[in-house]
Amino acid sequence: MTNFPIKRNQNVAFTPFSDLENLQREMNRLFDFLPSRHGYDDTSLLGGQWAPAVDIYDSKDSLVVKADLPGLTKDDIEVSIQENILTISGEKKQESKVNENDYLRTERFYGSFHRAISLPTEVERGKVQANFKDGVLELTLPKKEETKPLQIKIDVK
Repeated sequence: MTNFPIKRNQNVAFTPFSDLENLQREMNRLFDFLPSRHGYDDTSLLGGQWAPAVDIYDSKDSLVVKADLPGLTKDDIEVSIQENILTISGEKKQESKVNENDYLRTERFYGSFHRAISLPTEVERGKVQANFKDGVLELTLPKKEETKPLQIKIDVK
């Protein structure tokens, strides 16, 4: 076996993060050239699908879900609960006023969406309230009586 001497360039400074910087640069370049950025949304990584951002919080008597759905109307949205899973779905259509070839950049998501959220407690399905205003869907999901925490007062004698 022949050993070859390793020659090191003595003029190169060691930069521990240079590989990470190169990786970041390549990832930025890759994502900047995604087909969806150039008008071909059906070949994007998500296949033309997107999911709305949601906030969920637990109040004493109910769960509250807020979903960002800009550019949609209440008729574009479907909400259902089945087996303790909340589903929000619909479709956001792309503007037809602009020719697809005239776009210079497309960063907003279009197409169908589907968001399924497992609820941490059972809710009163018949008492669910939905409000849609300024592109935000707000759902108030009252908890079932038997799943609410029971507060027991202790008498001291």
